[in-house]
Parts: sequence; C-alpha cells; structure tokens
Amino acid sequence: MMDDLKEYFDDGAFYVEESRWKMWNSYDKEGNPILTSLKKENCVKATRFYLKAKQDGWGDSSSYSGTVDGKL
Repeated sequence: MMDDLKEYFDDGAFYVEESRWKMWNSYDKEGNPILTSLKKENCVKATRFYLKAKQDGWGDSSSYSGTVDGKL
C-alpha cells in the first residue's frame, strides 16, 4: 500500500490501513503486522489494548500450571 494511505496513531506507535479486501490491518512502527479487523474503529481499539498489554508484560510467561479435578 502507499504510505499516504496509512493513518498513524499514538505518536506513531502504530498505524492502520485498509486492505484491498476492505479489512483493516494494524502494524507497529517497524511495519510488523499486529492484527486484522473488519472495522477501523475496532482495529484501533484492539491494537491499543494489545500494545498496552505488551507494555505491561502480559504474555511474558511461557509456562502455565493448572489442574483439573473430577471426571472428564
């Protein structure tokens, strides 16, 4: 896509652009894809949530421990 079709948000932390299939894609400032959405507003909100969670350290843990009690 052309650079003039990109819309930047949050001081250039990410940008969104519409694909040729009318989907909205977000990318970080290096151009790495983040997510895809049907609506621009949802794409912006979800990208902000994702980047905030990443900044706060969500998902840094690579292990999970849990138990299941009872009969399956």
